[in-house]
Amino acid sequence: MNQILAQNLKRLRTEKNYTQEEAARLLGVTVQTVSRWECNTTLPDVTLLPEIAKLYCVTIDDLFKNNIDAYDNYAQRLFAIYEESRKPSDFVRADEEFKKMMATGKCSWEDLRLYGISHQFMATYCIAKGFDLFDQVLNAHGEKDEVYWQTRRQKLLFLSQIGRGQEGINFQRKRLETSENDPEEWVCLIAAYSYAGESGTALQWFQNAIQRFPELAILYVYGGDLCKRLGRISEAFEHWNHALELDATLSAAKYSTGFCYEEMREWQKAYETWMDIAEEDKRNGRIHEMQYPLKLAENCLKELGG
Repeated sequence: MNQILAQNLKRLRTEKNYTQEEAARLLGVTVQTVSRWECNTTLPDVTLLPEIAKLYCVTIDDLFKNNIDAYDNYAQRLFAIYEESRKPSDFVRADEEFKKMMATGKCSWEDLRLYGISHQFMATYCIAKGFDLFDQVLNAHGEKDEVYWQTRRQKLLFLSQIGRGQEGINFQRKRLETSENDPEEWVCLIAAYSYAGESGTALQWFQNAIQRFPELAILYVYGGDLCKRLGRISEAFEHWNHALELDATLSAAKYSTGFCYEEMREWQKAYETWMDIAEEDKRNGRIHEMQYPLKLAENCLKELGG
């Protein structure tokens, strides 16, 4: 038999304040069966081990270990596993169990504290992982292509989202000192200021940039977005329209236009914008991508009463 298992079953039951009768009822077995397990006369059926482990708020592996800790609930046990491993898969397991508890309203303040810590751990992991992946892309692209610049701007946005926007600005200012003839570096600096919430300064850099690079369409998307944020709506549309004159396929300008129409409650114009994007996606075989503008168009129809 297994003396460790027998000892654990008895100790865990006692720590949970269950009588043998209560444990038997909850597990769907007889009192005699529970007694035989704890006396190491018989072993539980292997199919019952998951139920036994969950009843006593441990894992199946715990049942066969010496000196295991007792937990208030299964979520706390899964949190302890994640706290030690820091593996995303263990976070997912704990997250699901905490969600179940919250749905039943049985979470204690300690449960919520531990659940919060688990998200703190996961957020730290995700931030580090995100930067690592961005840096892999940037380091691998000796030739600065579209993916490179998209990644650069995404990293600047990420810095801003975690409260490090000034770091992104400082980085871009230094880059521009040695690459002032590269229009994409100007775009990145404008983006850095914009992401950090410094719209006025970003707009000043935009106005300088278009003097140097008047044919760069993406600049006017940023300019339009900045003007909108500053309440200069007519100028915003002028910049977005000019971006589309330079590059009729620039979806970023169309999305900015569509969302602005929605905020102005001009639902018909917004609907036409979303459908235009969806049709272009369809022409280019982007079937998955077209679902989003179609959903936006559908919402506009509801507002129109259609």
